[in-house]
Amino acid sequence: MADEDARNVRRRKPAEQTPLQRALGLLTRREHSRRELSRKLTSRGVEAADVRSAVDRLEAEGWQSDTRFAEALVRSRASGGYGPLRIRAELSTHGLDREAITAAMATFDGDWTETACDLVRRRFGPARQIDPAQRRKIADLLIRRGFDAEAVRAASRLELEDWGGAA
Repeated sequence: MADEDARNVRRRKPAEQTPLQRALGLLTRREHSRRELSRKLTSRGVEAADVRSAVDRLEAEGWQSDTRFAEALVRSRASGGYGPLRIRAELSTHGLDREAITAAMATFDGDWTETACDLVRRRFGPARQIDPAQRRKIADLLIRRGFDAEAVRAASRLELEDWGGAA
């Protein structure tokens, strides 16, 4: 009889989480923008009024912050080899205003041109002469990754000594 009770306890369906608990669960995994958090809760069947209430409360208590989210996204994407144009575009899809995006981008303490050059070094291997076709491939990659024309020019014109190899 005790074994049967133990099995029944294990089979019980977990208690339904409140919208606040669901939102907090998402935030414990990683930062989310207000828009993203609201969208995820809505897609999980939470009513719009409950979503607003939960997100407002989490924001008021410091659990959710669009500023913190934006800064984390800039760090993450920049370290992943993405450029400022792509990062700005991604931030705008999260419902951040122009001032918030500008402030988040200002937290990047690196050099976008150097980030582009590092990406080229990682992607295209050891030092060698770069032919015109290779330059086009490099430029295409950097443009897709969201680097501006200046960074693309600099990274696609790397000379042998810039690659860290000997001439």
